[in-house]
Formats: sequence, structure tokens, C-alpha cells
Amino acid sequence: MKKLFIALMLMLPLGMSAQETYQNAELMAEDLNGTARYVGMGGAMDALGADISVMNTNPAGIGLFRRSAANVTFGGSHIVNGGNVSGADNKTFMNLDQAGFVVALPQRTGFLNFGVNYHKSRNFNQIVSAVGAMPRNDKGDYITSQNAVSFDKQDNGNVDTELRKDGYIYTKGDAGSQVDYLYYNTLMPTIDGKDYWFDYNTAEDFMLDRNRKGYIGEYDFNLSGNLNDRFYLGMTIGVKDVHYRNATLYTEGLVDANNVYVGDVTLDDVRRISGTGVNATFGLIFRPVEASPFRIGLSLKTPTFYDLTTENSTYMYNQTIDPATKDYYGVSPQEYCSEVYDYEITTPWQFGISLGTTVGTQLAIGASYDFTDYSSKDNVMNRNTERTLKGVHTLKAGLEYRPSPELAVRFGYNYVSAMYEENGFRDLSLESPGVDNSSTTDYTNWKGTSRITAGLGYTVGDFTIDLAYQYSTSKGNFFPFENYDDKNPTFATPLKDDRHQILCTLGLKL
Repeated sequence: MKKLFIALMLMLPLGMSAQETYQNAELMAEDLNGTARYVGMGGAMDALGADISVMNTNPAGIGLFRRSAANVTFGGSHIVNGGNVSGADNKTFMNLDQAGFVVALPQRTGFLNFGVNYHKSRNFNQIVSAVGAMPRNDKGDYITSQNAVSFDKQDNGNVDTELRKDGYIYTKGDAGSQVDYLYYNTLMPTIDGKDYWFDYNTAEDFMLDRNRKGYIGEYDFNLSGNLNDRFYLGMTIGVKDVHYRNATLYTEGLVDANNVYVGDVTLDDVRRISGTGVNATFGLIFRPVEASPFRIGLSLKTPTFYDLTTENSTYMYNQTIDPATKDYYGVSPQEYCSEVYDYEITTPWQFGISLGTTVGTQLAIGASYDFTDYSSKDNVMNRNTERTLKGVHTLKAGLEYRPSPELAVRFGYNYVSAMYEENGFRDLSLESPGVDNSSTTDYTNWKGTSRITAGLGYTVGDFTIDLAYQYSTSKGNFFPFENYDDKNPTFATPLKDDRHQILCTLGLKL
């Protein structure tokens, strides 16, 4: 264990690499998920233990098992928001959320326990529909668009371009994104022999529809021990499996210099991310007073080291008016780009402290606090991460009341503070492979997430059935593209992400 811990410590300076900050953040966040008992108590079981879901949060909690056990959890979630997004009519999803077992082996001074568990640590299912008007200046003129942002990058020398023999304009280096390339070749170039120059249109409005699907599944392998029923130690190795698909349709209504509508331009992007990650979690629980059930838990989770592959298919449709013929260009895609790209990211360390106690055989109370610092500054993209993301605080509180030995009633609250700085922004002017590979420009600065939970449990002999309900809500500010300079200001459209989840866990004590 000591050698593994030292090796993981030495790997920390790698930091997050290559991919873009907001894309990385999608993979780093985690949901409240697991057994119905764990969710029903808001996840506040890190010090209480004896639930298979604490294997991932405080592995020492598995040391409190005195009998072998197995669980499987099924669930359904419903997205409240999102509007009517094409291809996303189904807002309800059924899931296998957890399945695992613990083997408890009595020893002379306690227990030595082994456990294996699968759970979904992240559910990517999300529907976003955002519509808004572009800002105007004091004269009433529209002043910005993604089209204008791409133009200004080239005009200011941030993106170096060249016209090649095939007639296409290419960006040099990593500062230009795939979006810039598509705008350059669909709308902006006017080519005269070997000379070319750019022109652009501002926009009067925008519309974005997003349908995101997928999950991160985590396979946990635990070793834990119980020493004289006062000290509990545990370690878990976690292996993550990433499945991510994001489909985005972004449209701008362009205008000419006289604010007259001249048609639309649409970006149609599908991105997939797949790969694996590995981490380790160490835990300790102890009872400071031998005669008291009160216990304190400590946990440390190493970074998750991801090895990922991303691929995209991105089309741009030109539906503007041809100034020569006064007719609309066709709706068939004028330009297309795609790329397959391998990269690595490393998430931050996570530290946790938890408290738990029982009152007789009827009441159990738990509380937990976790801290994760998402800011980093190892390279160009990570310095952008430092000013965009911040430390996240997670608070959990829950209780379980048993009016009878067979029946349990549970309540919980879970709060995760905002990962994003209020003034954070997606910077696609950096010289970075993550920028070069980007095929969308929008971003959302999500605020904190609140989760209210409740649950019931019933025991019949060695068989248990648990139910849980979770309501999760979060607000955010959506921006269609980056704030490149003062001529292209950002402007926010408010978004909400509210969802309901129901879980059912079937368990057997062996």
C-alpha cells in the first residue's frame, strides 16, 4: 500500500493535459448515486459505514460489515428542463446504478473484509435548449457573433492562417479551433488569385439545442479491516469506464451592416469520448471513546488518471443569401471536419472528514465534508483552468430512524458548491491542443447543486429492500461563445438543471 501511495503522489505533477477546460470539467464532476440507503441519507454515511456505497468515499466503512452481503440497485431519472430538443424526446432514463458484494472474514481481533462494487459515478444525460438575442451598441447595431469572434482572432493575429493549394484556409498551430476553420471556409473567405481576405457578419439572435448522453461507470475493489471494533482501515482501487456522447446544433441569425437579416449559419456537432481512468481511496474510521458509538472518519482520494479518446463529426450549413444572385445558399453542409484525438487528464485530490453516531438501535445520524481543488497551473490550459474553476465543497447530512427493527425511514441533504468561477470563460485563443480540437464554443458556468433525498427500508429475515427518492437542482449562466475582446462581449442566458431520481436496492445478507 505504501509503494502504491508514493507512486500516485509522484504522478500528481502531470496535472490536466491537452483537452479543454470546460470539456474536462464534464468528466470530473460526480453525482450522488449508489444504494438506495446511501442516497436516501444524502450520502452522509462515510463515518457510519456498513453500506457498500461507502467503498468509494471512505473505504474504512466496509470494515464495519460483520456479515457478508450483496446488493443490486435499479433506478430511473427524469429531466425536468430542456425544452423540445430534436432527438431528445425521451427525458426519462432507466439505469443499473449499482451492483456489488462484501465478504466478511472474522479474525481474532476483528474482521478482514473484501468487497467489489460497480456504480455509476456520473450520469451525462442532459437536455439544453437556449435561445437569445445578441447585444447591440448605443446606435442599435448588432455587435457580435461567433462569426465575428473567429474573424477578430485572425484579424488581430491570434490565429495565423494560410491559403493552401486545395483552396482551403487552414489555421497554423493550436490557437485556432475547428469552429474557426469552418467559419473561415464557409462564410468568410473572399479569394482573388493568391490573395484572400476576410469579411464577416454580426448576428441578431442565436439558438442552441443540446442532447447529451452517457455515463461513467466505476468498478471498485476494496480491502478493509476492523481492529477491536474501534479502528477501521480501508483502501479501494477504482477503475472508471467513460462513455460520453454530445450532440449540439447551434444557429446564428446573421445581419448585414444595415441590421438586415441575411440568413442563418448552423453548426452541427457530434462528439464522443471514451476511455478509462484509475484512482485509489484511503480511509480511516475510529471511535475516540470506547463506550460511545460516536465515530470520526477521514478519507483521501488520489487523482483519477484518465486515458481517453475523443472523436467528432462537425458540419457547417450555410443558409445565407448569396449577394450576387440574392438567392439562399442550399441547406446542404458547405464544410465538414472531424478528428480522432488521444489525450490524458488528471483530476485533483479529494479530502474528506465525516462524523457519525447511533442512538440505541433506532436512530443513526451522519454528516460529511469533502473538499476538491479543481484549480491547477501546470501548463497553458491548466493556467486557464486555474482562473475558470475553483475549489469545491461538498456537504452531506442524513439520518435514519427505525420505528421497528424491520422498518427504516431516511432523510438527507447534499450540497455541492460551484465548480466554476462566476466570471470564468472558455478561452479558445490559447495555443493548446485542446483548443485546436474544439468543435463547439459555448459554455455554462453552473452554480451550486442542491439535492434533497428521502428513503424507506424494509427487512425480512436476511433479505432487504430499500427505496430512495432524490431531487436535484442547479442553476447556471449559458454563453454561446467566448469573450474574445471588447468588440465581442459575453452575454448570459439563464439555465436550470432539475431532475428527479428513484432508486430501488435489493439486498441479501449471507
